[in-house]
Amino acid sequence: MSVEEALLSRRSVRAFLPRPVSRSTVERILELASRSASNSNGQPWQVHVLSGAAKDRLTAALLQAHDAGERVQRCEFDYQPRPDEWVEPFLSRRSDFGQGLYGETLGIDFTDLAGRDAHHRRNYEFFGAPVGIFLTVSRHQLDSALIDAGLFLQATMLAARASGLDTCPQASFLDYYPVIRSHLEIADDHRIICGLSLGYADASHRLNSFATSRQRVTDFATFYEEGAEDAVTTDGHTSGIASLPQWPTHGLSAGGETNINHEAWAGWLQDSQDHPVRECESSV
Repeated sequence: MSVEEALLSRRSVRAFLPRPVSRSTVERILELASRSASNSNGQPWQVHVLSGAAKDRLTAALLQAHDAGERVQRCEFDYQPRPDEWVEPFLSRRSDFGQGLYGETLGIDFTDLAGRDAHHRRNYEFFGAPVGIFLTVSRHQLDSALIDAGLFLQATMLAARASGLDTCPQASFLDYYPVIRSHLEIADDHRIICGLSLGYADASHRLNSFATSRQRVTDFATFYEEGAEDAVTTDGHTSGIASLPQWPTHGLSAGGETNINHEAWAGWLQDSQDHPVRECESSV
């Protein structure tokens, strides 16, 4: 599989087969990911891999904490805005995602708190994947380590695709980071960045029919090309763009589809009045 094929076929999979993944395969994926760039070659990452009974024990503890309402008031770092603090165009993109995943794919209305929670709860079961991974980085490298973590995470997901595997990066675990720390040997000077489910996608599951949109290059890229016209038109790369699979791009810059209730869906993971929104509000 080429890098291009891995990029085009990578997606966040939320339903896995119970088919096992060998330790040697996981080690090879991580070996490839270790080639990721990092600031001054600091390589600030640590990886914790769970499978079998170890993963089952952590899953049981996370579900118990979730069901008992023990989500933390504040995460270890500011991962994302509170649901009521999102601004455009990110507000509309988030609501598009919520409607697409919960409303259209799962048939769960935004007012159905129990239905939304039942799906969200599956995060802590790693969506049925046989392997769970947690990525941490050193606090000493400050925010540069977050960039390094992103590079490592993307490399891991692409290496997994090249091995015929699928993944789902999950911020939802951050809501219960004390539980994770109690089960794993994570150094105090490391931040938990996210979890990652790894395995073989269940292609027959309706969740894996869900696909997210992407912006056009012209929506996010600015080119400065004075005197470079010949290079742009003759380097042999631009001609292939039109042949790439076209991801849906409708309405991203304009704030999404006109028939979407953005105000409602923007809070698709927002708690009920009995359970107010916390400062750490993750989503998958």
